[in-house]
Amino acid sequence: MSPLVRRLWHAAGLVAVVAVAFGAGMVTGVVGSPAPAAQRSLLDEAEQRIEADAAHPVNRSALEHAAVQGMLRALGDRWSAYYTPGEFAQFSQGLDGSYSGIGVWVRSTPHHGLVIDSVQPGSPAASAGLLAGDQITAVAGSPTRGESVDAVVAALRGPDGTSVTVSIDRGGATQVLTVDRVTLVVHDVQTQQLADGVTLIRVAAFTRGVGRQVRDAVARLGAQTSGGVVLDLRGNPGGLLDEGVEVASVFLDGGPVVSYQRRGHGVRTLTANPGGDTSIPLVVLVDGATASAAEVVAGALQDRNRAVIVGSRTYGKGSVQEPTRLSDGSALELTVGRYRTPNGRMIDGKGVEPDVYVDPAESPAFAEERALEVLLGLMASVPTTSSRG
Repeated sequence: MSPLVRRLWHAAGLVAVVAVAFGAGMVTGVVGSPAPAAQRSLLDEAEQRIEADAAHPVNRSALEHAAVQGMLRALGDRWSAYYTPGEFAQFSQGLDGSYSGIGVWVRSTPHHGLVIDSVQPGSPAASAGLLAGDQITAVAGSPTRGESVDAVVAALRGPDGTSVTVSIDRGGATQVLTVDRVTLVVHDVQTQQLADGVTLIRVAAFTRGVGRQVRDAVARLGAQTSGGVVLDLRGNPGGLLDEGVEVASVFLDGGPVVSYQRRGHGVRTLTANPGGDTSIPLVVLVDGATASAAEVVAGALQDRNRAVIVGSRTYGKGSVQEPTRLSDGSALELTVGRYRTPNGRMIDGKGVEPDVYVDPAESPAFAEERALEVLLGLMASVPTTSSRG
């Protein structure tokens, strides 16, 4: 048995993947095989034949990685993924709130494709002259047309000390810039004071510690939140589900946030922590790039009648992925379930429909103005309290 097959069989939780890849009569010998079928698999034979006879042989490690990728394609699931040890290290680093990249946020637009939403101050992207609004047409020479935001962001990231070429369109003029990659610490929670005492809390991604940061931000605001809160989840690709539940908990007093069911298991419901602020008026801003755990938060606050959702329909990535490490440090990330909102709505492939629609072609500032209008309307509808002497 090849090292690949041994690793897959011994890696925890991967029996299902192996069954998919091998369950249809593929674990067999070939006529004329020098070893019995019980001892040799199709993968073993193919690997040995390529190593022995191919005009352009590929090393065994590359063959094993390609075999894993083939197994994942057999699942027909676009979200299942295989990470090399280095890629998984970067993936984990990103969930910790830091990553090696150039320092830009990317969003998808209906008319201009993928554009830079913002540039982190002091980052290599800022030093190279990249600006918010630049259309990204290629990364490392590969066109971005038809690519997802995640795919382009993955291409922009890479080991600290390396560089990447970024082709942009700015006002009809094309530029190709070489940008260094460095390790950057991200600040995924930012607050901003808007008009009439309204506070905007932007959550860029659900990395570790984000829930606590949102809770601390609301606690610090105190009387400054007299006009309510706009929770901005636009462009938020998701991240750690537990952090999403913690953010929802800031505005809920217990109760369901999301449920999902793994194959062969009962339904698991994640609930909000008790003691959240249920009185402050709340609007949630979303768009077509709001995905995964960010959709969970928006859907929960909508179902629980806790917030008004403003923007455009969210992405519709309502599937649960869990990574499993393999023996060489690489990892498989497999879809293990589908999210449902507290009212039982499926998010996957459908997204969250806003209560107040904003055309995606409108500017981000226009969406914020609309959210502010809605929030001020909520404030006007809140009954005032009085006391009798």
